[in-house]
Order: sequence, then structure tokens, then C-alpha cells
Amino acid sequence: MPATKFRYKKCNPLFRNPSNYKKAMQEINYSISANKQVNDEEIVAKVLDGAKEMYELLMRRHNQKLYRVIRSYLKNQREVEDAMQDTYLRAYEKLAQFRNDAQFSTWLIRIGINVALARLRKNKQLAEAPSDLVDYDVLPTSDTTPMDPEHITIRNESRMLLEQAIDTIPEKYRIVYTLREIEELSVQEVMECLELSESNVKIRLHRAKALLKDNLYKLTHVRKVFEFGNSRCDALVHRVLKALP
Repeated sequence: MPATKFRYKKCNPLFRNPSNYKKAMQEINYSISANKQVNDEEIVAKVLDGAKEMYELLMRRHNQKLYRVIRSYLKNQREVEDAMQDTYLRAYEKLAQFRNDAQFSTWLIRIGINVALARLRKNKQLAEAPSDLVDYDVLPTSDTTPMDPEHITIRNESRMLLEQAIDTIPEKYRIVYTLREIEELSVQEVMECLELSESNVKIRLHRAKALLKDNLYKLTHVRKVFEFGNSRCDALVHRVLKALP
């Protein structure tokens, strides 16, 4: 096995490659042991300073959020992950343009939305209503509490119903609902991500909830839908790291 081959355990945010960024990892570990939050801006600065392997920290920190954002526009799972990879590569190329007057997550989300919209436009050019965009799958729960088979089945089915219900909402409402209700961003953060006014965000969110209907909206735990982690998270990180210049 090559020495540089990555070894992951679930979605561990740190992978071992001492020859490339041992010193940087020591700094991160020190901060963690001191109960200090290593913010995105610090990591970006280190990546720009040459520790490109630390870009993995940003990917693993924001994979779930980016997946849900892009999944609000695209439904084919392979296309969603391809769009995520494109987003991370574009963000890496433009990393020097990132300004600390905005959150990295907001900046990344904007890039992801642009990538997703570009793919939508391309799909519409290829076909009026492409059938391969519909691909619902039931994602496994990450809960550690043991559940009986019947309970697991009910939860999976309810989550699938909610995901399908969200997919029926028009795009402009779906992305607001995803950011505000599922990712739990503040109204201000949603405004910055989508460049909308506060009133527009609130109106679209209200409309999204109305379209979902109260009974379906309350059917399952919204924090569990559109999960992106474990092996899927590892695979995407590995692909992006291999593609970095």
C-alpha cells in the first residue's frame, strides 16, 4: 500500500500525512486540546500558506451543509456529489479571493449555488424535462441509540416522505427552507447566502412550510434528512484532494 494512501475512520476531520503538514496538525491538535475553536479563517490562511492538506478540514466541516444546499437544486445523487466536488475545486482555486468580512460557509454556499444552477441550465438545454434528475434514496440513520426494526422502518419511511415533499417545493422556496430549517442558519445568514432581503426570506420560508403542509412537516426530525457523511463524505474528500493542483 502506498505511503500516501489515505486511511479514514468514518468522517474523522483529521487524516494523517506527517510529511506534508505535521506542524499544522500539531497546531490544530493543540488548539483542540486547549478547548479553542479553530475557525475557518485560520485554516484558510494556513492553506494559502502552503498547507493545502488542511483543506480537508474545511471540506469535512462543511460537507453536510454544502450537500443539503446543492441537493436543494439537483436530485440525482451522482450529479450532486459531482457538483460538490466542482464547488470545492473552484473554492480552492479562488481561495485567495476569500475576504474575512464574510463567513467562509456563506462564501462556499454561494459558489455551490452557482455550480448547481449552471448544471440545471445545462440539463434544461439537453432535455426539457430530464427523467434522470429524480432519484430518491433512503439514507441510513446515524443515531447510536438502538431502535427496534419497526421504529427504524417508520423513521426511514417518514424521512423519505419528507424528502420527497421538499423536492416538490419550487426551487426558490426549497433552498430557503433547507438553509433556515434543516441547516438552522439565521435569517441574516440566509439573506447573505441568497442575497435576499429579510422580508423575502421570511415570505419564502412561510410559503415553503405551507406547501409542505403541517402534518407532513412535523412527521420526522428535519435534522436527519439529506445526510451526507461516513463513506460518502470520505470518498468526496479523497476525490477532491487527489484533484487539487
